[in-house]
Formats: sequence, structure tokens, C-alpha cells
Amino acid sequence: MSGPASSALPSAAVPLAGAAPRGVSRRVLPGFRITLGFSVLYLSLIVLIPLSALVFRTFTMSWDQFWAAVSSPRVLASYRLTFGASLIAALVNLVFGLLVAWVLVRYKFPGKRIVDALVDLPFALPTAVAGISLTALLAGNGWVGQFLEPLGIKLAFTPAGIVIALIFIGLPFVVRTVQPVLEDTEKELEEAATSLGATRLQTFTRVILPSITPALLTGFAMAFARAIGEYGSVIFIAGNMPMISEITPLIIIGKLEQYDYSGATAVALVMLVISFVLLLLINGLQGWKRRRSEATK
Repeated sequence: MSGPASSALPSAAVPLAGAAPRGVSRRVLPGFRITLGFSVLYLSLIVLIPLSALVFRTFTMSWDQFWAAVSSPRVLASYRLTFGASLIAALVNLVFGLLVAWVLVRYKFPGKRIVDALVDLPFALPTAVAGISLTALLAGNGWVGQFLEPLGIKLAFTPAGIVIALIFIGLPFVVRTVQPVLEDTEKELEEAATSLGATRLQTFTRVILPSITPALLTGFAMAFARAIGEYGSVIFIAGNMPMISEITPLIIIGKLEQYDYSGATAVALVMLVISFVLLLLINGLQGWKRRRSEATK
């Protein structure tokens, strides 16, 4: 009787070899303390220690020396250009990145895979190559610049050229952040809104936009942060004229070439603080928007 009875037992009654006891969750990775320790160690080595060295090197300067280094007219002009051009480029990418993501998600057309691959080109393309290409295109004797300069439109070696270069390198951040969110949005909600009499604009602003706003803000923050620190693609098309088209990273490089390490770290520290505050505000706005969207559901 023992043989047939044992064979009739359900398979769930026989625990698998190595299975965790019931009520005990089995983790694929080690415990929280180990993974947290490695995470903090890795972030410290890669992020915190280099930034701490930047701060401590600046402390070797007196306040008058620090203020003179970070508030000269040339440096202030570079701040305005760097952050202003980065903000404009990020805003442009916010609009057109959403448009590109929408086309890639919602429509089928010949060559769609090629267009999708072209979005990632600024990721793979060396920044120096991008700068040289844009300069050859927009310069006075370039393919496009030769037609624009007779009309009084000069793009290369001006702040406008810097904005174009920053738009080029920042577009993929918005597209790749918004694209998966658009793919996950439920089209039934759009159809329901249309059936209830909502216009296309109302459907977009009240149904689609609230669901993708956190992703848009994330893409905007990433594009903005990348633009602030961009160097390779900008120096070729900027012209690097003091007080006109000189970006802050170039100011830092110039101070390093003059062996003014303290002055370079002082300007870099200001860039770090301003960038951190702006990103903190953007992330706070993103979290507030997400909480508000969850509260209305």
C-alpha cells in the first residue's frame, strides 16, 4: 500500500531540492547590507571621492581669490552662454524629442528601423566628429552656411551654432526616455476619451500628457545635464571668442593649461553647485508630478 499511496501524493507536496522554506523569500542577489555596501563603495570611488577632491582643492584658496576667479566678466559671460544655450537646447529637444518618439511608436512606415537607429547616432559618434561635421555644414563655405550667410544668417562660430550642437547631442536622451513610456500607455484610454467627445487636443493634454510628463522631465534633465558639460562638439563650432562664444568648460581647460589649478577647480565647483541645484529642482518637480498623477487615479 505504501507504493501506490506515495505515488498518489501531489507533486507540490514534495519540495524541490534547494528550494527555500515556505514563508522565506529567496533573493537572487545577496542581502540588503552586502549590496548596499558595494553600492556605496562603488559610488564613493567613482563619484564622491573625485568631487570631494574638487571641493578640498578649492578650499586652499582664500575667499577673495575664489571670488575673483569665479566672478570675472569673462567667466560670468561663459556661465550665461553655457547654461542659457543648454536650457534652450533641452527645451527644443523636449518638444521635438516627444514628436520623434511619437512617430516611432504610433506609426509604421518604410525605413522606420533606419530612423530609429539614427536617433542613437549621437550616442556612438565621437563628439569631436560631431563638431567638425556641424562646422563643415554650417560654416560660410559649408553646404548650408553658404546659402544662409548671404541672407545675414550666421550659425557657425556664434552662440546659435552652440545651441545647434547641443540639440544634436541631447536629442537621444529625450527620445529614448519617452519612447518606452508611450509604448506602455493604454490606447483604450484615448479611444474612450474620443468616444466621450474629447477633441484631439483634449485627449493629448488630459490623457496622454499626464502619463508621460515624468518621462519628459527625466529626458529634459538628462539632455540639460549633458549639454552643460559638453565640450568636444562645441569647441569646433563655437569659435571660442571671449565674451561672445566661449563656454565654461573651455574656461576651465584654459586655466589648466596656464597651471592655474585652483582657479580651474573654483570655476568647476560653481558649475557643479549650479548643475546640482538645477537637477535637484527638476527631480523634485518630477516627483511632485508623479505623486499628483498617482493621487488622481
